[in-house]
Amino acid sequence: MRKFLAAIALILSPLLAQADELTIAALGDSLTQGYGLPPEDGFVSQLQRWLDGQGAEVTLLNAGVSGDTTAGGAARVGWTLTPEVGAMIVTLGGNDLLRGLDPGEARKNLDVILKAAGEAGVPVLLIGMRAPGNYGPEYKAAFEANYAELSAQYGTLFLPDFFAGLGGGGDPAALRAWFQADGIHPNAAGVAKIVAAIGPSVLELVQRAE
Repeated sequence: MRKFLAAIALILSPLLAQADELTIAALGDSLTQGYGLPPEDGFVSQLQRWLDGQGAEVTLLNAGVSGDTTAGGAARVGWTLTPEVGAMIVTLGGNDLLRGLDPGEARKNLDVILKAAGEAGVPVLLIGMRAPGNYGPEYKAAFEANYAELSAQYGTLFLPDFFAGLGGGGDPAALRAWFQADGIHPNAAGVAKIVAAIGPSVLELVQRAE
């Protein structure tokens, strides 16, 4: 009987380990999806390896859609939050900025996303985007404030700038080495720096979800 129970335990132990593993959905646009890079070099793959190296029992789901705006993220958050998803990283707004979309509309869309996560009992790491100055200081201030204010409202973890890990002190020439030829999407080395900066906050998200 003991041998039988031991055999059952050996069979079930991998399944139980998988059941304990946290699934995190990364909801975003091309920055999350890994535009222009081999799958293994994209943000989600590199972050997965970083978390594995930290001993975190986490599976990341790549819910990044190239070209997506905050409206697109709001439209699909319901089917992103499947029952197995225990936490979510939200990185949206870059395409809103590229198109000069109304910061008020971006706020409404982000609110939809965070409200859905809250109703599902799913903790969130919200990662913001820095707006360029070419739309004027009022636009920049309003857009960037969306993230901090909504994070405070919904009690999420928060990072103000997806690209903060690249440093550069605001010097475009210093940042050029970390981007692909389009100047918008990071290259593999740039993603590695971004992941190193974001990773500790994802570990906090893991702790919050446990």
